[in-house]
Amino acid sequence: MVKKILIPLFLFFYFIGFSQNMALSEKASVSILTCGRGDELYTTFGHTAIRIKDSINHLDVVYNYGAFDFRIKNFYLKFVKGDLQYFINASSFEDFIFEYQSENREVVEQTLDFSIKQKQELFELLNASLFSDERSYTYKFIDRNCTSMTVEKINKMIGSDLIQKVDDKSISYRELLYPYFENHFYYKLGINIIFGAKTDSKAVKLFLPVELMHSLSKAKSNGKPLVNKTEVIVKGIPLQATFSFIASNYFIALLLFLIAITNKKPIFLTYLFVAGFLGLFLSLVGLYSLHKEILWNYNVLLFNPLFLIFPLLKSNWEKKVIVVSFVMLGIYLMVMITKPHFFLMIPFIVLHSYILYKLVTKLKQNTSK
Repeated sequence: MVKKILIPLFLFFYFIGFSQNMALSEKASVSILTCGRGDELYTTFGHTAIRIKDSINHLDVVYNYGAFDFRIKNFYLKFVKGDLQYFINASSFEDFIFEYQSENREVVEQTLDFSIKQKQELFELLNASLFSDERSYTYKFIDRNCTSMTVEKINKMIGSDLIQKVDDKSISYRELLYPYFENHFYYKLGINIIFGAKTDSKAVKLFLPVELMHSLSKAKSNGKPLVNKTEVIVKGIPLQATFSFIASNYFIALLLFLIAITNKKPIFLTYLFVAGFLGLFLSLVGLYSLHKEILWNYNVLLFNPLFLIFPLLKSNWEKKVIVVSFVMLGIYLMVMITKPHFFLMIPFIVLHSYILYKLVTKLKQNTSK
């Protein structure tokens, strides 16, 4: 979905000189390219782009709303905060497709049944975006990305919400995204820890490339199918799920089990401090970031910021904090029981319960002496 594509210098000047005033011929076509998933994390969700081809005018251009610049100052801070600027760029179809051919990633082309007037209007809209302040937009994981921006442009040209999501709207965004991380266990774990309540709402927005492809195949304009031709440009090789013990929940469970069997309070308190620091981060990043996906994160009930103060507590206060922590853990368990990432979090739930139990047991033993 998100990739960095450089604009060839000759194409840039070509557009400046000619595209704004170019009249497309009757041979012109507009199509949507849906690109398959890759092995790298940034290719996990695939990609969407718009192709405009006109053999009479020797034009074959791909417009891509997924470009960004790693060199921008404070890139990662801006990404976390949610004000990172993505932008539209353009490349020749030949240059665009080369990457997918070399990586054996599928590319499906759906040619849209537009009138020449509609093709011309979309062409001008895209070029206006390419050479104006509209070129950049603030990236949002669900709300604004290469797919949603493509839908926005086409619907704007048509003047109605012709393209709408047809895939299952009854599942949550978290359920929808969960299978995409099969080959990226630690990213799956991290994303499910940092994502908050919004990702558990119903997935009603169209924001994934494959969903757009399905929606286009069902869309109709004036009673006729919007797509008049579908072609696989690059066949691609499907990704194969691979198992690695090191990158699995079993490995996490083993590490947490080793912490548990030490049965040493200093080790328990050290672990709780780290977990509490993570909880504090989850609490504060929700206030800092503009990404709505990380607001109201109930994982702070598990990675409890109260854990940070355990080393400072005296016996009577320690018991009270343990009781509060147990209550919060119980609430977390009730919240999580129906969530798709429940299995991921079980080792942490078990360890935290065990540590709290051992701490309160030692308190009772010390009190009885």
